[in-house]
Amino acid sequence: MSTPIAWIGDPWRREEDPGRWGTPAELALPLDDRGLLLADGLFETLLVEVGRPWRLAEHRQRWNGAAALLELPAAPTLERLEALTAAAVAHSGEAVGALRWNGSRGGGGRGLEPPPPGDPGAGPRFWLSYSPGGPLFAPVKLVLSRLETRNAASQLSGIKSFAYAGSLVARREARRRGADDALLASSAGGLCCATAANLLVRHNGQWWTPPRSSGCLPGILRGLALAQGLAREATLQAPDLLGAEAALLINSLGCRPVASFEGQPLPALDAAGAEGLWRALLTGTTPPTAQLQPCTEMR
Repeated sequence: MSTPIAWIGDPWRREEDPGRWGTPAELALPLDDRGLLLADGLFETLLVEVGRPWRLAEHRQRWNGAAALLELPAAPTLERLEALTAAAVAHSGEAVGALRWNGSRGGGGRGLEPPPPGDPGAGPRFWLSYSPGGPLFAPVKLVLSRLETRNAASQLSGIKSFAYAGSLVARREARRRGADDALLASSAGGLCCATAANLLVRHNGQWWTPPRSSGCLPGILRGLALAQGLAREATLQAPDLLGAEAALLINSLGCRPVASFEGQPLPALDAAGAEGLWRALLTGTTPPTAQLQPCTEMR
């Protein structure tokens, strides 16, 4: 696999900033960057295939919602993001990979308060990384985290901020317990999501996903599943997962069938079925599993 590539620069300038290209290990941020010190920033991760990013507009729209909450600049234009993506692919030499955009508030002094306008260290900072590699469809073993829950009342739960320590704690817990990933319960009750993916659960031919009120991230693929009528929202409990016809973890980088939960095997789609459903959502076509007769309510 080729080495990941990265860029740091100012994509908001009228005259395109050439920035700096290099590997993620070569490029660096100043040690006073608030993204490093306070997780004061946001990111988006999307898949690139055949050199082109999937669902670029939707990812940019989600960035803008998060940026408004954090009072950070809106994302660069679609044209600028497309140009940076093409340049990343060209530097890498790989047409398939994961692209991550990052934005922080920039530099600042000690403490929570940002630097005043006009401070030499003030101003937003943007960088991206591109890591070659395809989407994932392999099955996963899940447990329910005993250490972390998703805060349904926090606005940060609904955006991709840099504050991912809770997911890291839950993922390490899952590995210690012999699983691949952990589901997080919602502070409002019921299941919420995995550490970096939304949950889909099928009953009687209908896919269900926890509602936004659970604190789950508004995932791009989750949103497509709802918009295309494949999935509906419902509060899900652990017994709903254990009694499901199938369950999936889904995000912009893949769709992984749930093989077991808390050590109990679950019926699972094979990798080809999971990929077919996921690609159908990306392209807006009807997946084969959506042909199953839907039920009218969650049981």
